[in-house]
Amino acid sequence: MEAVEEKQVNSLKTYTVLVSDKMSEVGLAPLEARNDIDIVKENIHETTVDLTTIDALLIRSATKVTEEVLCKLPNLKIIGRAGVGVDNIDIEASTKRGIAVINAPEGNTISTAEHTFSMLCSLARNIPQAHASMCDGKWERSSFQGMELRGKTLAIIGYGRIGSELATRAKAFQMDVIVYDPYLNQRLADKHGITIVSFQEAIENGDIITVHTPLTNETKGMISYDAFKKMKPTTRILNCARGGIIDENALIEAIEKQQIAGAALDVFTEEPLKDERLTQSDRIITTPHIAASTKEAQENVASQVANEALNYLDGEPAINAINVPAIPKNVYESLLPFHHLTKQMGSFASQCMKQPANDITLQFSGEWKDQESSILTRSFIGGFLDPLIDDYVNDINSSMIAESRGISYGHKKSDENSGYSHLIQAHVKGDNDEFSIAGTYNEEFGARIVRVNGYPIDVQPDEHLLYIHHRDLTGVIGKVGQCIGTHDINIATMQVGRKEEGGEAIMMLAIDKKATSNLIEDLKTLDEIKTVSLIEL
Repeated sequence: MEAVEEKQVNSLKTYTVLVSDKMSEVGLAPLEARNDIDIVKENIHETTVDLTTIDALLIRSATKVTEEVLCKLPNLKIIGRAGVGVDNIDIEASTKRGIAVINAPEGNTISTAEHTFSMLCSLARNIPQAHASMCDGKWERSSFQGMELRGKTLAIIGYGRIGSELATRAKAFQMDVIVYDPYLNQRLADKHGITIVSFQEAIENGDIITVHTPLTNETKGMISYDAFKKMKPTTRILNCARGGIIDENALIEAIEKQQIAGAALDVFTEEPLKDERLTQSDRIITTPHIAASTKEAQENVASQVANEALNYLDGEPAINAINVPAIPKNVYESLLPFHHLTKQMGSFASQCMKQPANDITLQFSGEWKDQESSILTRSFIGGFLDPLIDDYVNDINSSMIAESRGISYGHKKSDENSGYSHLIQAHVKGDNDEFSIAGTYNEEFGARIVRVNGYPIDVQPDEHLLYIHHRDLTGVIGKVGQCIGTHDINIATMQVGRKEEGGEAIMMLAIDKKATSNLIEDLKTLDEIKTVSLIEL
């Protein structure tokens, strides 16, 4: 306590923190305890304080931080979002202005998990329906026969923080837990006592199915008409994760046709909810996106961003930074091209690796310092994890998230003469698959990917790439080009790499727009093609 008081007394700088949305007073206590912090608790659009004096801005979901708002805050150093989502913040504009953006990714984990399990119990025992019946003066005991959880199978789709918390609670209720997560490795599954299954096995065998994935192009509508047809008529399904993962029209049809027994939803494709069909069925339970709305969660997220903002203003790293790494500015600026490259390499590897990863190793050839290689390793891990999990990943927390998912990692320096002044090689291993990629950067040619799975290549990382593994036969390039042309997509660049004539080879194409699923399927029908991967960087 004495050390804290001495720090407060000796502080020469006073900072102004604007709390634009209503937040827990308990969570904001760290700010109140500092005599070098001026706290303004007023909406940014209504406050009378001089906005040019604001050093930190703390918000929830109500305040929209646009580029126009940022122009009024020339002294702003950090934005703290008391919650997970940062959709209401212009990240790009903040980054350009050197403003750190932080969130509180773990503060509402327990609340969301508990709400999901409460919905699960309510769904199994028809509690809301029975309550509504009694409110109408009825006594209908036979109408609300429920289902015991003991011995039933809970299928969790997406095994992140919330999914793992649900598994713990389900096992306490003597449920069997199966998990579909294509990036979950066996090591972590064994540790948690769960069974990894395919998506089809999950939807076919789950007595209760709950989704906990991020909303991406791949997961949008993943619980579709076809998926509902494969479920048991006694199956119940929940979504307290992201609206849009479940196709709501397909859900309504499945309920009406009695393909499933019931559903519980806290999130919706459109919010506030306008589709009355979801609230008119007595077999669908709905709540207005309140999974994270508990007193404790609001205290936790407010406390997290308050403490992080204080640490950042004191010159310490921002652990949950969305947009900036916690390294000295001069070091970061010199590493920026490599930092961007390793993140792209990680994302590339993630999209090509079709099996869960167990180990990630980077090798640095050339003139590298320990700090630099460590930072770039974390950048690669962040790029690798970002497409896979429902978390915000940055250079600070990427290694922690990797460890939590049972992925070991490391880096080493090599004295070998690679032919490049700075070469970065990454190797990812899984139970039944592995992937390697190498890249470099120089001022004349920019960032380049120079090797993929041992095949020599020379490709500039681009927004839309096609990675094709094929047999090195005459005419295959022409067939691929013709196929892509029939889908009205222009090829910007094409590079081919092979180890020996007539053997296997790879083809990397930069295209002007994202490839459609129809194009991918058409390419796979070509006899010479072994695999096709769409890479979005």
